Amino acid sequence: MNDQIQPPRYEIRAHHTATTVTVYQAYRPAIGLPAARDGRFPSAWKRDRMTWIKPSFLWMMYRCGWAGKEGQETVLAVEITREGFAWALENAELSHYVRGVHPDRAAWQRGMRHSPARVQWDPERDLRLNPLPHRSLQLGLSGEAARRYADEWLVSVRDVTPLAHEIHGLVRAGDLRGAAALLPVEAPLTDLDAPRPVPAGP
Repeated sequence: MNDQIQPPRYEIRAHHTATTVTVYQAYRPAIGLPAARDGRFPSAWKRDRMTWIKPSFLWMMYRCGWAGKEGQETVLAVEITREGFAWALENAELSHYVRGVHPDRAAWQRGMRHSPARVQWDPERDLRLNPLPHRSLQLGLSGEAARRYADEWLVSVRDVTPLAHEIHGLVRAGDLRGAAALLPVEAPLTDLDAPRPVPAGP
């Protein structure tokens, strides 16, 4: 394990095709089950609220406790257009002020007011949900971005809760090899970039 090449600290990784990117969200069954059944979010899904999408399956498992946390019992794999995902990144601001990245705090606050998307980088997780040295992207969508996400970018919605439970069962049984074999394949999106909380290198 130690001789494996480590991913860059900040890199967008996702299950993707030439035209789509898959992200994950967890909801209570009243929202998640109709969304998976109908391939779109139900009327109870509020377009005027910030919604966070996560390209990392394991980070989603960390967030929802393998679909065990209250209100997050249904895990969705949401396939969206690559163009939509790129639009969100292009119109995103970091979720917090970083000296050296922003000219000053006021400039960051102006960016926050005018940006419909937020970028946050959190430690990626392994199968035991322990933090890894490299980071995982979270993308918050509000206003125009949330509406586009629900009404324009959506390609498909799948309930992957059974997969989450199956992988978790293998992890608990100590079969990490078997669990890893079931994980969605997530590869770098090398043609896309997102705001990073460090100044760009030379």
